Amino acid sequence: MCRLFGLLSAQPESAEPWLVRHDRSLLAQSNVSPETAQRDGWGVGWFTETGRARVEKGVHGAFENGERERFLEAARMATGPLVIGHLRHASNPLDLPRERLLALENSQPFENHTTIFAHNGAIPFPVETRPFLGVHEPKVRGVNDSEVLFWLLVRNTEETQDPLVGYIHSVEDLVRVWIALGRPAIPPFSGLNVLFSRHPDELWAFCAWTGDHGTGLFDTSRRYYEMTYQSAPHRVVVGSEPFDHEPNGWRSLPSGTYLHARRVGDHVECTTAKIPLPTALEIRPPPS
Repeated sequence: MCRLFGLLSAQPESAEPWLVRHDRSLLAQSNVSPETAQRDGWGVGWFTETGRARVEKGVHGAFENGERERFLEAARMATGPLVIGHLRHASNPLDLPRERLLALENSQPFENHTTIFAHNGAIPFPVETRPFLGVHEPKVRGVNDSEVLFWLLVRNTEETQDPLVGYIHSVEDLVRVWIALGRPAIPPFSGLNVLFSRHPDELWAFCAWTGDHGTGLFDTSRRYYEMTYQSAPHRVVVGSEPFDHEPNGWRSLPSGTYLHARRVGDHVECTTAKIPLPTALEIRPPPS
């Protein structure tokens, strides 16, 4: 189970405060306790002045010797109106040896030159989902189930030209796989918390999960997958955890909701709403 950070600002600015300096920065979240340490990779993505996605990644925990220095350098470079950060706590639906899970191609965010994506959660049937990727299926490079979800969302967004509809179609595809497998006890996903951007003028955040996965890293009154955001006229910050200890400054993005932020002139517009999933596809935790 991973940790997410997203920034959309009216004017280009450094993401370093949220990545490094704040008392609950992404770096601080990487090693809150030995039990919750995010040891399996990290990444920071943004768009260059030419509009091309750039991502810096590491294989191990951002707090570890050697990786920390690289993370700090990436945080210094991550400047723009749009920045996405990720800490990886690897899921392993393929039951692979740990050494196979750790590689740059498995770290997030993922990108395809024009799109940046980061995911917190797991899809338990990535092999069975790959046929839904269409022409993007051969582009899968690693063994991370999140990469399969990335290309699934890319395909569905390309076909609909709407990330919200693309996300809904992706959920539908995951449910179709689950149904075809005979509706096993394990649900179609544990978490589908996603940050997604196709250019430096937008940021999408989707929040959906099934089951109970404990509490947040810093605040035990928060559920682990409950996302949060802070919105101002010139900036929107969204993530898995509040990035400082002032809870009143952060709003909840609960399961089944999304956030869409976009740059308009010299300010950022932010809307949140329920994800309009068909009733039949609203996945609930299996009965205890």
